[in-house]
Amino acid sequence: MAQYKTDKSNSKETAKKAENKPKSAPKKKSSENSGGLYYSFLTIVLLLCLIQITASVVLNVSKIVSYKAKIIQITNTRDAAQALNTQLRDNIKNFSNVAGLEAIARNNLKMSSEDEVMVIINEPKDDTTKEKTKKFGIF
Repeated sequence: MAQYKTDKSNSKETAKKAENKPKSAPKKKSSENSGGLYYSFLTIVLLLCLIQITASVVLNVSKIVSYKAKIIQITNTRDAAQALNTQLRDNIKNFSNVAGLEAIARNNLKMSSEDEVMVIINEPKDDTTKEKTKKFGIF
């Protein structure tokens, strides 16, 4: 029993020593580390989101520029087609009457009416543009 009392007193001394040591210090370090990791993770996620947003803005701006160019090109094509349509309408109106058909026959098809004589005068083409060059050498 004597041993039991000494063991009991030794255990009381170790309990007093353990009470003197601060127990909260290791817990603070682990909570500070986990909080720092949490904020670091959130910072990385935020940076990735900002990079994604920036990339999408750049792509959208480039698409807008290309679409504006296509709209201008299509508008110019539409205007040219409308001008051609009005010209064709005018030609149809001119060709629907007899005078318009006669003008086409005389100018483009080189035709004449029954009591007319058509004289076509051809102008000679200049052969001076095709000058012969002298070649020196074996061939």
